[in-house]
Amino acid sequence: MNLTKQQNAAIVGMILGDAYLQPTGKKNARLRLEHRADHKDYLIWKAGLLPNLFQGKPVFLDRVHPKTKMTYHYVRQQSNASPVLGKIRTIFYPNGRKMIPNNLEKFLRDTIAFAIWFYDDGYYYRRDRCSYLYLGRVSKPEAEIARSAIEKKFGIKSVLNDKKNKGFALYFSRMESEKIKEALQKYDVPVMAYKIPLTP
Repeated sequence: MNLTKQQNAAIVGMILGDAYLQPTGKKNARLRLEHRADHKDYLIWKAGLLPNLFQGKPVFLDRVHPKTKMTYHYVRQQSNASPVLGKIRTIFYPNGRKMIPNNLEKFLRDTIAFAIWFYDDGYYYRRDRCSYLYLGRVSKPEAEIARSAIEKKFGIKSVLNDKKNKGFALYFSRMESEKIKEALQKYDVPVMAYKIPLTP
């Protein structure tokens, strides 16, 4: 299967964000996308970037929180299994756990990688007009790799913040958030417009 530069970058953005690469056998993997139900159009947009990998329709799921007993609604879609995804999994899941590779910059080959990553895990703080990209429970060296790769590849500078229980996050000033706006506006996903910085 031949993927374009943009498609490869989109997969990387998904993996860095909310997607999961599930192993299927020794060499194959499938990509699982899952979002809250009202973000269905975002999931459909993602799957539409990879028509050779995703067929069928998304599935809606309900989950009951064990403590609050509240019901949450989700939408999920899984790709076909592919050795291409299996190869990518060896890079981002070298020991079975998702990690940020040392050579991350190499895989951020198109701005769509950052756009999807930010749509998944980014947050725009409207009052101060600054932004955050939450990296989760990665190690500090991994977080530094992410910060450096984004700056070198896209010219977007950030400061690493330790959010304790929430893990590490990258902080983007008002000026750098303008650059994020430029990156995200190339990919029109109306349901995610609330994450575009400085939107009235």
